[in-house]
Amino acid sequence: MEKHLHIISFDVPYPANYGGVIDVFYKIKALHAEGIKIHLHCFEYGRAEALSLESICEKVYYYKRNMSKSLLFSPLPFVVVTRSSEKLMENLLRDTFPILFEGLHSCFHLNDNRLVGRIKIVRTHNIEHEYYKNLQKVEKSVFKKVYFGMEGKKLERFERVLKKADYVAAISQADATELSTRYQNVHHITAFHPNAEVKIKDGKGNFCLYHGNLEVGENNEAALYLVNQVFSKIKTPLIIAGRKPSKELISAVSNHSHISIKANINTQDIDELIKTAQINVLPTFQATGIKLKLLVALFTGRHCVVNSPMVANTGLEKLCSIQDSPEAITKEITRLFELPFDMHETQKREIVLIENFSNAKNVKKLVELI
Repeated sequence: MEKHLHIISFDVPYPANYGGVIDVFYKIKALHAEGIKIHLHCFEYGRAEALSLESICEKVYYYKRNMSKSLLFSPLPFVVVTRSSEKLMENLLRDTFPILFEGLHSCFHLNDNRLVGRIKIVRTHNIEHEYYKNLQKVEKSVFKKVYFGMEGKKLERFERVLKKADYVAAISQADATELSTRYQNVHHITAFHPNAEVKIKDGKGNFCLYHGNLEVGENNEAALYLVNQVFSKIKTPLIIAGRKPSKELISAVSNHSHISIKANINTQDIDELIKTAQINVLPTFQATGIKLKLLVALFTGRHCVVNSPMVANTGLEKLCSIQDSPEAITKEITRLFELPFDMHETQKREIVLIENFSNAKNVKKLVELI
C-alpha cells in the first residue's frame, strides 16, 4: 500500500546550501528512496521555484511568504505568522495523509481544528527561543537586537503548540532530552545530509577553513573570533567561505595577508574547500541543534578542530580535536597543520558516522511515525 506524506517547508529546499534546507532536501530524497509519495509545500521569499524537486515529489506547491512589516507587531512570532496560507490549508484538506511540519517556523496551522485526527509530526531544528536569544547576544544592529529579543519571547510562548503534535522529531539528542521535559512522544531523529560514506582525500592541505552563512550573527562572531584571537597570532593560511560577510569581518581580514574571504561561492566550491583544507576549524558559541557543516567536514574533510559547544551531546566528540581557548586552538592548529591525516581516523569516523548519522537508517525511524 502506498504511503503519502505532506511536508510543509519554511523555505524552498533547493539548492540545499544552508543548514535547515540541507536537512529538508536530503530528508525528502531519503523518503523518496523508501517509496514515500511526498506532497511538498514551500513558502518562498527570495529563492526560485526548483524544478529539481519535481523528480522526488508527487507534487510541489509554492506559497508567497507574507513579509509585511505590520506582522512584526503580531503576538505570534514573525517567522511563524508570515508562513500562514489558506491555500495551503485547502491543499492539506483534500486528503487525510500525515503532515510533517518542518521547524516551529512552519507550525502556524498545527493548531487548526480542521486538522484534528490527522497524524502531525513536527521536525524541530533547534530550541528556537534559545537560538534567537543567542542571536540577540551577538547582533550588532540595534533594530535586529530588539527583533531577536522580542521574537525569542514569542517563540518561547508559541512553542506550546507542540502539544498538538502527535510526534516531535528533534534533530539532536540534547534537544530531544530538553523537549521531553515539556512534551510527549519526542523522538531523536538526527540530521539528514549529503554524505553516504566517509571519503577523505589523501595528502596534505595548505590552508585552514572556516565556512558558514556569514550573514548569521553566530557565524560572523565565530569568524571574527578566529581572525582576531587565533589566526592573528600565527601565519597559518585561513580561508573564510560563506555568504554576505559583514563589513566588520572584511575590515578585520584586510589586516592579514594570510587570511582571505571567499564570499558567496556555490555549494560545490565550498565542498571542494572542505575536502582540500588541511584543517576545518569550526568554533560556535551556540550549543543548539546539530551543525550540519560539522557533519560534512567529518564525512569529507581532514582534521577537525572545534570548541565544546560545537560538539556537546552530539556523539561526535571523539572525532574532533576539542579546544576551548584561543591559545589552545592556536597550538593545535600549528601541530595539526604539519601532520598528515591518519587513515585510521577514517575508520573511527566510519564506525560513528555510518552507525549514527546514516540517512538510510535515519529515514526508517521517520517512516515508522508516518
